[in-house]
Amino acid sequence: MPAADRKRVLVVGSGWRFTSGISYYTCRLANALTSRYDVGVILMRQLLPTRLYPGRERVGRPLNNLRYADGVEVFDGIDWWGLPSLTRAVRFLRRFRPDVLVLQWWTGAVLHSYLILCAAARIAGVPVVIEFHEVQDTGEARLRWAARYVRACIKPLLGAASGIVVHSRFDQEQLQLAYGLGTVPQVVARHGPYDHHQDASAPTARADSREVLFFGTIRPYKGLEDLIEAFGQLPEDWRLTVVGETWEGWTLPAELIAAAPARDRITFVNRYVTDAEVNDFFAAADLVVLPYRRSSASGPLHVAMSHGLPVVVTAVGGLIEAAGDYPGVRFAPPADPAALAQAIRQATPLIGRRHHDPSSWERTVLAYDDLLTQIGIHPPAVPSQAASPAVDKREKLSDPAASLGPTQPGGGGSRGAH
Repeated sequence: MPAADRKRVLVVGSGWRFTSGISYYTCRLANALTSRYDVGVILMRQLLPTRLYPGRERVGRPLNNLRYADGVEVFDGIDWWGLPSLTRAVRFLRRFRPDVLVLQWWTGAVLHSYLILCAAARIAGVPVVIEFHEVQDTGEARLRWAARYVRACIKPLLGAASGIVVHSRFDQEQLQLAYGLGTVPQVVARHGPYDHHQDASAPTARADSREVLFFGTIRPYKGLEDLIEAFGQLPEDWRLTVVGETWEGWTLPAELIAAAPARDRITFVNRYVTDAEVNDFFAAADLVVLPYRRSSASGPLHVAMSHGLPVVVTAVGGLIEAAGDYPGVRFAPPADPAALAQAIRQATPLIGRRHHDPSSWERTVLAYDDLLTQIGIHPPAVPSQAASPAVDKREKLSDPAASLGPTQPGGGGSRGAH
């Protein structure tokens, strides 16, 4: 596509110093957008004082193999105290001269910096799009002062937004309930695949045991304690591997593992692992179980689907839409260990086959095309052979968990995809 025809998109999101699911998402989105746009990135580098971060021991350690594509201009990055990094970021914005500024929203720690970037964009006549991964981080929402700060100070940011991107209709409804966005143009762009963790080999069923994997940060909403109880109801030829970093002082799962009668069949890796290790853990798994009690999105779900592995996931929040089209999924009700154990047994026939991941970054880019067109930024026409359903708001999605009753409201998006 001729450079003169390409619009310029500047994405702001999480950097690699505080590696999380949003770090990976920001990189994957920016790389995907290069197929249609000239892309720049501003990274949030030092999100908050290191001592306040749940994963403080690993801050700054090189954990990722994923890199930004050639041609993506990257500013790394902004520190929470602002100067001089925020001033330099504004200069980068002015030099890059974007047609649109895209802010990734996942935590109130970035709010004050986003307000400054938004003001700079508005002065330059650049429209602002906000992509929500959740209304507010669940850990922050538990802190009254943090919840009040975000509720009050996000209003001018929302008031300046020309468009909104979410990952599911569930998120769209939660955002509307929280902030009443009215007529602001919005699109539902499904989360793209995390196939940078993909293992090329086909899954194979093991004759001697069944390997269950739980993967992700260990937090109150993740429901790991339900899986530990459910695992105790499975036959003795099942094994469980738990890989995750403890956040928010949520040590109950670790205590339950230590006291479990099936402790000798449980492997517990209580830390944030590198990309190479991610591949190894998913390659060794027969089945991935994600027993969330609430969630907007899940990085581990997309890693599992990219590996083609069968997944048992609870029917909460945006996960129903994220996995509803995946042939290797079985849903279970949340906070019900007996039902979770039953769903794991029912998933046994799915083991040993690679299941097709229906997610696509191309569809994400087309959703952005749709939104930018709505706000007056017209990307070049999509070649006819590339045309495909772009925006999920036009699709009718059957609810595979309708018989399970109402799901839990909540956030807890893809932050902490590990």
